[in-house]
Amino acid sequence: MRSSLILLGALLLAGCAATSAAPPAPQLFAESYGAKPRNAETLYVIVHGDGMAGTSTDLAEFARALAASEPRSAVVRLLRPGYADEQGNQSPGLRGAGTGDDYTPDRIAQVAQSIAALKARHRRARVVAIGEGGGAAVVANLAGLRPNLIDGMVLVSCPCSLPEWRRYMAGRAKPAQPWREKVASLDPLQTAGGIAPDLRAALVSGAEDKTVPARFARAYAEALSLRGIATDFRILPQQGSQILDDPQVIEATRRLAAALPRKVS
Repeated sequence: MRSSLILLGALLLAGCAATSAAPPAPQLFAESYGAKPRNAETLYVIVHGDGMAGTSTDLAEFARALAASEPRSAVVRLLRPGYADEQGNQSPGLRGAGTGDDYTPDRIAQVAQSIAALKARHRRARVVAIGEGGGAAVVANLAGLRPNLIDGMVLVSCPCSLPEWRRYMAGRAKPAQPWREKVASLDPLQTAGGIAPDLRAALVSGAEDKTVPARFARAYAEALSLRGIATDFRILPQQGSQILDDPQVIEATRRLAAALPRKVS
């Protein structure tokens, strides 16, 4: 009788666990370029920005250029939750208003889940996440929350000091109120403490960027360096906010990947 009760209790606990566990979020839209998963030595995952005026969520051109420069690499562009590209592809979920409001734990978890699935397919590859604008903030937070997920990150035009950047934008944007509202987004400076000590980082900003001035990335780069994280911080002279396609970004990305140890097959 006792064993039957123990078995029944175990079944009930299992049933409760099954019903209380949240179902996995749907996979984000992903498009691949370059080497096949079994041949890739490096997996680059590109995370786009917030889709503000003058920006694009379709980073296919950059993905193709990076794949061409790194023949043994696989390059994947992800669409963040709720975003669509110019071809009509769309990821499930809700996107934010583009005011630094959707770097939230649930959205970061969706990006992390998609990268984890890609990592499982590219078993021989080192993983480098590349983020632009708001996508850079997502990648930076992800590195702090999931320290074993990626090996390196390249942050382009990163609003990595989030509260300070939003205050700056509130002084520039019209209307300013959306930038002053409280948000649930995570600040990369606050999650930096969780980053793995062997991760490598590269940050690239434009000297003339008025949307995300370089000082917001500099503060984050300094915080990483103080923690002993190998960090390359560069400011491109006479460049504004649209710098992802600058050859120096690809060069910084390749340099970072070359410094990572190769995985044992």
